[in-house]
Amino acid sequence: MEFVTLSNGVKMPLEGFGVFQVPEADVCEKAVLDAIETGYRLVDTAAAYFNEEAVGSAIKKCGVPREELFITTKLWIQDAGYENAKKAFETSLKKLGLDYLDLYLIHQPFGDYYGSWRAMEELYNEGKIRAIGVCNFYPERLADLCVNAKVVPMVNQVELHPFFAQGDALENMKNFGVQPEAWGPLAEGKHGIFTHPVLTEIGKKYDKTAAQVALRWNAQRGVVIIPKSTHIERMKENLNIWDFKLTDEEISAIAKLDLGHSEIVDHSSPETAKWLNGWKIHD
Repeated sequence: MEFVTLSNGVKMPLEGFGVFQVPEADVCEKAVLDAIETGYRLVDTAAAYFNEEAVGSAIKKCGVPREELFITTKLWIQDAGYENAKKAFETSLKKLGLDYLDLYLIHQPFGDYYGSWRAMEELYNEGKIRAIGVCNFYPERLADLCVNAKVVPMVNQVELHPFFAQGDALENMKNFGVQPEAWGPLAEGKHGIFTHPVLTEIGKKYDKTAAQVALRWNAQRGVVIIPKSTHIERMKENLNIWDFKLTDEEISAIAKLDLGHSEIVDHSSPETAKWLNGWKIHD
């Protein structure tokens, strides 16, 4: 496994395991246990995924020392604001059964995320979180937070895959020293990514699948990736991307797949803002 070093010196695995859309406790717990056994050390969850307890149970049972794991969870919009964020953090920590988090992210760029950030800065300075960051912050929102925060976000987790490459967003993150992390690095299976002719043809040269090529492409850009699967063979496949390197020509061919916009969710639209703000995860 390769690592990136965040702006505060914390080392973060360049590839991790995501558990979005795996709310069933037994399925999620087994998936995380399988992932850790396979070699993953970064596990990414969120309060809004409804599976923090299952992830925590797997962490407790996995047999890997806590300090070797890198655990991420996220603060939902409903819990935005200074006091709410403090409470939500403790709730997540309790559900995970942990004493500290490796990374805590603001899940969406809506609500009182400035109040949330102040709370997270304090938790970070108290040593309860090793690194803090944001999720789904488009360039203008990220820049605004960076220039006004006492602690600049260390990570921004956004949609990044060959069909939504976000080159300008990556450059903006680089300018602020923010580490990019990709959710949906396999485009949630859209665009025929698993059989795409461009990715498949490149993969033949290295005896790799289209999915492995897509993951390697992001990793070579220095982007942390968190593919998800509940099947152990696919977990192994997704992790087996460190023994080949794409050429500049191959990277250029993949770059031509970029549509320049998301076909999963547009965080800049009023409809998305209203929809996400209306999504409640507790009473």
